[in-house]
Amino acid sequence: MKIPDYSATQLVLPAMSSWPASVHLFDSQQRLALRAAEAAGRPLLVRGDPGTGKSQLAHAAAVAAGRLFLPVVVDANTESGDLLWRYDAVARLADAHLSGVPGGEGKRSLSAKNYVQPGPLWWAFDWASALEQNGSLEAAPAAPVAPDNWSPQRGSVVLIDEIDKAEAELPNGLLEALGNGGFHVPLVPTTVRRPTALPAPLVIITTNEERELPAPFLRRCLVLNLKLPQGEALKQFLVARGRLHFPELAASSPECLQQAAQMLLDDRHAAQEAGAYLPGLAEYLDLLRAVQQIDPENPLALLQEVRRFVYVKHSA
Repeated sequence: MKIPDYSATQLVLPAMSSWPASVHLFDSQQRLALRAAEAAGRPLLVRGDPGTGKSQLAHAAAVAAGRLFLPVVVDANTESGDLLWRYDAVARLADAHLSGVPGGEGKRSLSAKNYVQPGPLWWAFDWASALEQNGSLEAAPAAPVAPDNWSPQRGSVVLIDEIDKAEAELPNGLLEALGNGGFHVPLVPTTVRRPTALPAPLVIITTNEERELPAPFLRRCLVLNLKLPQGEALKQFLVARGRLHFPELAASSPECLQQAAQMLLDDRHAAQEAGAYLPGLAEYLDLLRAVQQIDPENPLALLQEVRRFVYVKHSA
């Protein structure tokens, strides 16, 4: 499969899964990192400040190439096995109980394989076998929503979001599956492996650096660092993103974008002095969205008042 060039100057992102519609602009660093990860057959670990578009990069990569988007948001309870497959022990226990109740004899077989649900990496590696396994379940969860005209030949993008929220066992537990392009499901039993005729999924992993990742895991990843520029370059960066996301506001009140950007620079400096969380691109866009929605005729008048709710994340 030809590696996408991600050359779209402005990519409109439709709502996919739980992800809202948005707009994305690939820069040269993002384009090269995505292409390098696909060429090397390695996951791309995306580091950087909150609000720099780490997660959106995966959404954009999927849309740019018309691929299936499989996002997973990691939390403290997520285990590596959850990304491969899940065993619904609760449903099996309930069915075992019902099988002993008059009228409950028609329930499905209590074989363990009838309670194994495909995880996102199973769908990504082998869509056909995941679909078959999912179809064998009586209370099957919905299959991932694929783009129009999608087929497994188009490939997929898997987003493992905020992997640093989990214990080290999660990244370590993914080493074999990501390295070998497959894994064993003992309860079915079967080995899930990507058919050689199909493209490997692009796996994008994000971290906010809350927890250090294991060295063996890092060695198997390509790494992209997304950092906000500094000083006047940051102001220009923010205004450019403001024009991209809010073209009507940029046309009617360009001063609003400029002043909101300067306010962010000032508040980042104050937060840095206080040793507090630094507001970034996400907060800038939130401020513009808020003033545009509240008073589209005169958003400039609201900036100063709304700013304190959006930018200031530390106690006075």
